[in-house]
Amino acid sequence: MGSVSAVNSLLSSTSPSANSSANSGIDLSSILASSVGASTPGIDVKAAVAAALFAARAPERLLQTQQATLAAQTAALTAIQTATLALSADLTAFNSLNGPLAARTVASSNPSAVTATAALGTVTGNHTVAVSQLATTGSSYSQTVADATTALPVTTFTLNTNAGASTTITTGSGVNTLNDVAASINGQNLGVTASIITDASGARLSVVANASGSAADFSIAAQPNFSFTQAVQGQNAALIVDGVPISSASNTVTGAIGGVTLNLLSPTLSAAPANLSVASNTTTVATAINKFVNDYNTATGLVNAQFAASGTSLQGVLGSDPTVRNLQSSLLQALNYVIPSGGANGATTVSTLNDLGISTGSDGTLNLDPTTLANALSNHAADIQNFFQGASLNGFANSLTTQLSNFTAPGNGAFSIDLSSIGNTSSSLAQQISDFESIYIANQRNVLTAQFSKAEAALQQLPVQQAQIQAELGNSPRSGG
Repeated sequence: MGSVSAVNSLLSSTSPSANSSANSGIDLSSILASSVGASTPGIDVKAAVAAALFAARAPERLLQTQQATLAAQTAALTAIQTATLALSADLTAFNSLNGPLAARTVASSNPSAVTATAALGTVTGNHTVAVSQLATTGSSYSQTVADATTALPVTTFTLNTNAGASTTITTGSGVNTLNDVAASINGQNLGVTASIITDASGARLSVVANASGSAADFSIAAQPNFSFTQAVQGQNAALIVDGVPISSASNTVTGAIGGVTLNLLSPTLSAAPANLSVASNTTTVATAINKFVNDYNTATGLVNAQFAASGTSLQGVLGSDPTVRNLQSSLLQALNYVIPSGGANGATTVSTLNDLGISTGSDGTLNLDPTTLANALSNHAADIQNFFQGASLNGFANSLTTQLSNFTAPGNGAFSIDLSSIGNTSSSLAQQISDFESIYIANQRNVLTAQFSKAEAALQQLPVQQAQIQAELGNSPRSGG
């Protein structure tokens, strides 16, 4: 009767009258079958243990909810940090002497004769360039023979460079064809390159200087039985830049105008030199300003999202985070920047963001008027640079960068400290969950498994026990006869 007692004890937790069933004539197997949800007695031990453990894990689920909140906070704060770093990078570029504000363009009044490029930070202004002759590259060619493998007459010829080198090449002793002569010249590093030209008339040896200009020019003295003709004499370019005569071995001229590289394409009329205008690259600056506005709006939008009602929530997961609130304040305060009066650069037409066509919307994001910006770029490029960089890299860009560095600084910035704190809390929760599982839940699993297994064993004995009970109650089936 021990198994029946165990089952009754198990049932007593949910049915106070279970122990009286043996004396009431009630079909015990039906009650048990109904209690376990099956047509025959039995307990799904695994399912029963899982259900009991689910209830036992209620404290753990609270911890997991906290973990999920921390994960959402980490994701949101990381997104804000990334956007703020992008904004800081824009400001750093504005405050750099090699950034977008230093980009230059050069316009030429005669681009078919002279074009030019300017290095970052080149002083803006106008220049005149008159070109009287272009630099040329010296070249010569030999008399024609049948083809590149035709045996040449035994002769000698001497290649003389303007640098003072002289090299004699003799044919007929291993150097017998144009191919051989070309290989011999090219193998001696003479400052020229030899090649074979083949056309309808036959083959010729072409020799071309490796560089333009008179210093790289050369001549070839040959015997009458194998002659050379000078095709082009190497000469320097001759030009006058801002009234100063310039000689250049190359048609790419550097040094004549500080930071400017001239590209000579053809001579100019002496009475009409090319006018070059070095100016700020307004396209590059406009692109940088548009990027600044977009990145500012991205950061502001992510911050604003933390204070906007969504569904049943009155704010985002970082709505009570002081770092986010302080960042929002810093971003808004930065928009009030005004160039200090009486600065080293004197009066300016661009003293606020509004002078660039940048205004603030009701939500704190920026709006950019392209017409106002284009006008400022075309007429007040120096003032724009002064606004961002100030007299000594202490303008708007530096002002906002300094404020943002309180958040973005590695290690001790507000973002790093905040994320580290969230991470530590999340790690602590993970450890609590792990300890709860390894200590309490593991023990409960063993205890419950043993209890439900015992109950299951008892239930499996019920058919036999039921027969015994029915017999004791006088309910044994009658023998046939």
